[in-house]
Amino acid sequence: MNINVMQRTMSIFTPDPIIDEVKNLISYSISNKDADDQKFEDLHCAILERYFDAKDVRINYISKTIDLSLPMSNSKYTGITFECLDLDNFLQACLKNDKDSLHFYQSLLTNYNVVSAA
Repeated sequence: MNINVMQRTMSIFTPDPIIDEVKNLISYSISNKDADDQKFEDLHCAILERYFDAKDVRINYISKTIDLSLPMSNSKYTGITFECLDLDNFLQACLKNDKDSLHFYQSLLTNYNVVSAA
C-alpha cells in the first residue's frame, strides 16, 4: 500500500464503533439501572436531549413515560409526555450519525469509561 492511500485510509472517520459502543452502553444501563441509577438516568436524558434538541427531560421508569420540552421556535418550548414501553430500543433509535453527534457520543463513552475502537 502506498503512503497516500494509507494516509487517506487512516483519516477516514469510522462512526460504526462509536455507535456500537453507545448502543452497548445503553443496553447495559437499562439492564443494570440500579447499579448507578442517577448516572444512567443522566445518560438516557442526554441522548434524548441531543436527538430532540429538547430540555427538561424526565423519564419515569415505573410508568414507562418520558416528559420533555420540545423547541417550537428559538425561545419557545412545549411540553409533551409519551409512553415508551421499550426504552432500550427507543434510545438506540435516537442515535444520530452526524459528526457533531459522534463527538458527543465519544465524550459520553469517555465519561462512562468505555474505550471505543474508533
